[in-house]
Amino acid sequence: MIDVGVLGATGAVGQRFVQLLAEHPWFHLKTLTASERSAGKRYRDVVNWRLDCPFPENVGDITVSPTTPEGLSGVDLVFSALPAEIAGEVETKCAKAGIGVCSNASSHRMEPHIPLVITEVNPDHLGLIDVQRDKGTDGFIVTNPNCSTIMLVMSLSPLARFGFSDVKVATMQAISGAGFQGIPAMGIFDNVVPYIGAEEQKMETESLKIMGTLDGDHVRPAPFRVSASCNRVPVIDGHTMAVWADVKEPVEKVKSAFRDYVPPIKDLPTQPDHSLLYLDENDRPQPRLDRMRGNGMTVSVGRLREGLRYVAMGHNTIRGAAGASVLNAELIYSKKYL
Repeated sequence: MIDVGVLGATGAVGQRFVQLLAEHPWFHLKTLTASERSAGKRYRDVVNWRLDCPFPENVGDITVSPTTPEGLSGVDLVFSALPAEIAGEVETKCAKAGIGVCSNASSHRMEPHIPLVITEVNPDHLGLIDVQRDKGTDGFIVTNPNCSTIMLVMSLSPLARFGFSDVKVATMQAISGAGFQGIPAMGIFDNVVPYIGAEEQKMETESLKIMGTLDGDHVRPAPFRVSASCNRVPVIDGHTMAVWADVKEPVEKVKSAFRDYVPPIKDLPTQPDHSLLYLDENDRPQPRLDRMRGNGMTVSVGRLREGLRYVAMGHNTIRGAAGASVLNAELIYSKKYL
């Protein structure tokens, strides 16, 4: 068992990390960090548990530590659910202290020597861990993408064999993506908000790094263009997106590619039976009906039409956040980087 910790364990994504790690077969959840006002108290006494599953009692008595490398003594790996504005410095200090970091924050995603990984898409990019160590860092940082980027790239992965140069995507993103206090009820009820700060830029740049080619100490971006338009909608969990790609192959051939998709990595504990699932019904996927497929780790695709057009959907705080980091950590462990 590997001793692990969660940075920022009381927030929305932090709670998902705790839920996914509480009974993990490979990782022992030893340390939880939060703000200074919570440090020194039991986790059960400081967390306002908001998830749609029972509180994991076996971690309730963990004493919350401060979010510093000193507060992480004895752990080999941490999962970062910190806000981007503080994650960069804290994660760098952890890596320099010899701790592995699997980060959900955006701070380091586009740095040349830090891998931006979706386990089923670009596992070879973990080779950048060796680059970090060659530069004198005892630990490492591995990032997972923005939640909407994950759904998009997972859906594009089976299409890579056909080739495309232009992708357009319009998202309908759940309110949980903004955190527990992110959007006032009067701002989202009976409404659609056609702007999510920095979301479009993340989708347009991160996708190219993930689907790019590892070239020594950096990644050459993929040779296509993404144009994104991101919207917040009154759905609790589950990001839905309409995608257009200039794939010229017949619809039935593309449908077979979705159905027959086999990821390059299989059989990790958090990985679902179907990382990508094609649904034939005309009105699917839907967040309420499909977001918990594969325990929230499956990306569902449907409504494939000439053009090429389709709809993709996945659970944003599981597949799109904490679950993606945990899956990356399982890959890192299986590749003996820990």
